Amino acid sequence: RILFALHCFMFLVALSFAYFAKALSGSYMKSTITQLERRFDIPSYLIGVIDGSFEIGNLLVIAFVSYFGAKLHRPKIIAVGCVLMSIGTFIIALPHFIIGRYEFETSVRWVVNSTLNPSPCRPDSLANLTEDGTLPQVPASGCEGESNLSMWIYVLLGNVLRGIGETPVQPLGISYIDDFATEENAALYVGCVQTISVVGPVFGYLLGSLCAKIYVDIGFVKMETITITPSDSRWVGAWWLGYLIAGVITLLSAIPFWFLPRSLPVSRPEVPEKCTPEPWSNEVQLPLTQEGLLAYFIPTLRTLLAHPVYLVYLCVTIIQLNSLIGMVTYKPKYIEQHFRQSASKANFLMGVINIPAVALGMFSGGLLMKRLKLNIMGAAKFAFGTSLIGYILSLFFFAMSCENAKVAGVTLSYDNIEKISYDKHPLFTDCNSKCVCSSSDWDPVCGENGITYVSPCLAGCTTSAGSGKNTVFSNCSCVGVAGNYTASTGHCPQKDDCDRMFPYFLALSVITSFIISLGGTPGYMLLIRCIKPQLKSLALGFHALATRTLAGIPAPIYFGAIIDTTCLKWGQKRCGGIGACRIYNTTAYRLYLHMYYSVVCESLFLISPNIQHNAALSVTFSLRNGGTELEVLRKEELVISNSDQPHHPSENSTDRQTRL
Repeated sequence: RILFALHCFMFLVALSFAYFAKALSGSYMKSTITQLERRFDIPSYLIGVIDGSFEIGNLLVIAFVSYFGAKLHRPKIIAVGCVLMSIGTFIIALPHFIIGRYEFETSVRWVVNSTLNPSPCRPDSLANLTEDGTLPQVPASGCEGESNLSMWIYVLLGNVLRGIGETPVQPLGISYIDDFATEENAALYVGCVQTISVVGPVFGYLLGSLCAKIYVDIGFVKMETITITPSDSRWVGAWWLGYLIAGVITLLSAIPFWFLPRSLPVSRPEVPEKCTPEPWSNEVQLPLTQEGLLAYFIPTLRTLLAHPVYLVYLCVTIIQLNSLIGMVTYKPKYIEQHFRQSASKANFLMGVINIPAVALGMFSGGLLMKRLKLNIMGAAKFAFGTSLIGYILSLFFFAMSCENAKVAGVTLSYDNIEKISYDKHPLFTDCNSKCVCSSSDWDPVCGENGITYVSPCLAGCTTSAGSGKNTVFSNCSCVGVAGNYTASTGHCPQKDDCDRMFPYFLALSVITSFIISLGGTPGYMLLIRCIKPQLKSLALGFHALATRTLAGIPAPIYFGAIIDTTCLKWGQKRCGGIGACRIYNTTAYRLYLHMYYSVVCESLFLISPNIQHNAALSVTFSLRNGGTELEVLRKEELVISNSDQPHHPSENSTDRQTRL
């Protein structure tokens, strides 16, 4: 008995640690979105492909794990999965050690003698320019021998391997607990594991916040020579460092599983033999031939999809997850771009504010469901009500706007700087006509007039003094301030309006996340209760498959594509080609993102009310099928209403599966 208790405790600790590790690495991946974009010079939609590749890896082996996993040594299968997750996480960090040092566009140099600073504006002959007024593109040195394989491919492959390794952790871990735990303790153990898994994303975003403050090539370059700050759109943090830490943690989580037995002795009392046969056992024990499986699976799946409540709930969750996954994936990036916060601060706020609000909402939803004694109709109304309130509150995000950055030649013209326009403006004008500048460079400087210029050359600056971050450009003909034609490195602040609006945005974001999460647990219980016990495993499995295929994979991709359409200035790759976006039209960014979210939510509410009608219809269906489902629902309601009464061992296994 002591050995059993020791193994039981060891497995719970190991599974909780594995949940923590996989949640940490998954949230850290989302926290490094902007860092990966800038480091590999890729647009947002490709980041969406990388993010969705985790679900692809999951789907590749989920059928194999679900069928064969329970027949093999489950702890060791989970251990192998953790090792694969660890290897995949290390592969994601691998490109940092393969490619060279990070090089960003800059005209600022670290020199001891400031008199040696080159002139930003080179008064060369205009004959050197191309027809469109730009410098001819000269490939960077070393590009001839560079591999055609993009380094972000390694990140994608590593994330696929992470998805493959994560697959057995949840189904095999929960089934292992259910096998050895008593009926009273099983839910408690599962709840403990799920609670620990909520802590993972908090630490994942905090780790992302810490690594975003550290320069990508820390330890290999002198930091005093770095002329950009973490708030600069060219800054890349030490994204690789967090993956190494997450990989080590995941690898450590695999160790305990190697020492656990294949199965544990059942601690609950033996079930009487007369209660052993399940009413559907004759259906399950069909010959494991292709014809037998098809003869059982296809009609069962048809019956499942014909269930009105299940089908409507499936459509609702797919639509809702499309919006939620897209918003969560790019929310740190939205905070960075729209409210002009650093990546470190955006990740920190996600970790300490948003994620705990979601966890508290899910817990509170389950607690309210128990206190209010909600049945299947009550759960449907509760989930619909919380979603409706969350949607109404989200409409206020449209009003929480910041002014677009004032960038000459991008958001406003040189001649009419008092008006901001989102049309494309020429970068070349009379004030910089004597300078030979490249339109592809992004090396912003802030003029004394409060306007940001794409580069000191395009600002018409002819001289510079100082070095590094303290460089000051002078004689800038485009700045236009009488008697003072200077500019300094970096963007102009222009944060007064954003600083006032940002706290309101955070408060509304927390409240909305909490209210929407309230309906998560009642909605999931609706799914469990509306299905016959013999269809429950198939229903949950198909639900996971459908949501991952139709929401988890495509949502980050088309949300990223929407974000890419709002880009005003694309960066240039070192060896040619379009790189990462340097500046967005933040007004269009906000409108497009929230407008799409609103459209998704409106379609959601066109479907959701049908759940309440179909919930009653499902009872009629159950009567036609012998009343099995109706009796299960009645027993469930009886259990809820008499939750304060002692448990009677005469309840059969059907009731237990329904409650779980």
